[in-house]
Amino acid sequence: MPTFTSFLPVKLLQAAYGGLRGPLLAALLALIVGIPCALMLPPMDRDESRFAQASSQMLESHDYININLQNVPRHKKPVGIYWLQALCVKMTTGVAARDIFPYRLPSLIGAALAAFACAWGAAKAFGTRVGTKAGLLFAVAFVLAWEASSARTDALLCGTTTLMMAALARLYLGTRALDPEAPNPDTKRPKFLKEKLIFWLSMAATILLKGPIGPMVLATTLLALWVWDVLVLKNKTQWIRHLGWGWGLCLLALICGPWAVAITITTDGAFWTHAIGGDLASKVDGGSEGHSGLPGYHTVLLALTLFPASWLLGGAIQTAVFRRHEAAIRFALCWFLPAFLVFELTPTKLPHYPLPTFAALIWLCAVSLDVPLKGWARGINWTLGLLGGILFTAVAVVGFQKFGPPHAIVFVVLTGISAVGIAAFAAWLLWRQHPRYGFGFLLAAGFLTHLCIVSLAVSLKPIWVSNAMRQALVSAHLDPRQGIAPGPVAVLGYNEPSFVFAEGTKTQLLDTNANGAVDALQDGRPLFVEQRDQAAFLNAAANAGLTPHAVSQVKGFDYSNGKPVVLTLYDNPPPVDPTAPTTAIAGQ
Repeated sequence: MPTFTSFLPVKLLQAAYGGLRGPLLAALLALIVGIPCALMLPPMDRDESRFAQASSQMLESHDYININLQNVPRHKKPVGIYWLQALCVKMTTGVAARDIFPYRLPSLIGAALAAFACAWGAAKAFGTRVGTKAGLLFAVAFVLAWEASSARTDALLCGTTTLMMAALARLYLGTRALDPEAPNPDTKRPKFLKEKLIFWLSMAATILLKGPIGPMVLATTLLALWVWDVLVLKNKTQWIRHLGWGWGLCLLALICGPWAVAITITTDGAFWTHAIGGDLASKVDGGSEGHSGLPGYHTVLLALTLFPASWLLGGAIQTAVFRRHEAAIRFALCWFLPAFLVFELTPTKLPHYPLPTFAALIWLCAVSLDVPLKGWARGINWTLGLLGGILFTAVAVVGFQKFGPPHAIVFVVLTGISAVGIAAFAAWLLWRQHPRYGFGFLLAAGFLTHLCIVSLAVSLKPIWVSNAMRQALVSAHLDPRQGIAPGPVAVLGYNEPSFVFAEGTKTQLLDTNANGAVDALQDGRPLFVEQRDQAAFLNAAANAGLTPHAVSQVKGFDYSNGKPVVLTLYDNPPPVDPTAPTTAIAGQ
């Protein structure tokens, strides 16, 4: 007969108070930080809208093997994120709603998982209290919170990679005692089945999300640990044998293999040719899509990407230097440094690329909260912390000056107060040995800074060009999605995927095809023309004997390419019949 304690909710409650309270609290904080911003932000160009649009096409076509963006195959990333986005949309609003929030749910879950895993792994390495602090710090880290609000792979990749590495840390720290030459070998020889299963399942998830990134982080960590253990400490590395390689690799193949075979057959191998020989090779060989950077790029950006933990980086360095011989510190260093170096040496760079390594650095930051800091470490803390806060404030000021409405000055002021004032006060409290209050204010600074930056971004209407185009169609009663005008909408000279996501898969992006724009008007469909293509369009219209009717104009700034845009909305009303009776307008 089942007892009260056998019910699942009771078991979960017992687990929360039996060791998972800290990780669950960290996951909850990550959701609290991410959800408001995910609800506020319009669809972003370009990657987010590409992912969301490709997922919506899976739902429309019921083809869950191929990945397409309109009529173009999207042979870049594996299928994992598209499946999850499609599932979330199907369970909530539906594909016809064109609401971006359901597509962001996997990212929110990924950020919560990253914070949970960070706390879970650190609790084994450094104790429950430090583990909880690490998870909470990671939950409010700016780059993770930002990715939680974006329908891309990176937050979920961070979550699965962090969980994989946290399980590996628990295995490393637990199974090292099983070496025959260890001082006190564990005679019971625990199996660590839970940790092994989590490790292999998480690795499979990283592969389905972003191919080689998860395995690369794992490989560099294992190599660094092997070098340190064998060549430096002269220790055995028999712990590596306890990872369950046999059944683990079979499980990996069982999870990742079916789709890999299906996409190979469906595309006749073209997916791998483009994904590896095209997308991946272009990132390794040079700055893909203009996202190039010199070595040191990611290091300099740590003041922003890890904020507010950037106020603790000096302490993290001191901890790493003076406690490097401890097994847990050694694991964190071997996780962070080699993989981070790979990202630094890769020519293509974006701020979120090293995100799968950041939990290890957060571990060191959390440990440093209980360490008496030397003067140089405290100086680094203040330098990087203030640098991050000042840069956030400067970005807010520039954004407001260029694109902000008058009321947005409130967000600028609040950003400065949060990023500089509250964060500096938190650092002062920590310096004056008030750790509980100092840590609380530091978390508050991170949460409020992120919320203010996102709120400011939402208020900068000129940068949300696709939103303005959608409003122009609605105001002019020309939106095909409302059944008022024939579709699809055509666009000449503006090719951002956010507008395709907003208006639907059949939206016609004409690039520079002026004759195609004339054909759209002749079909009676709405047309947007960017001013750089205006002359060519009017010339083509004149040659076709057409006089376009300008309805309204949208002015904005395309942040994807850094150029201002001016788009004119045209329609082609039918000619007025002079013999038709006129209808009086009410009130006139």
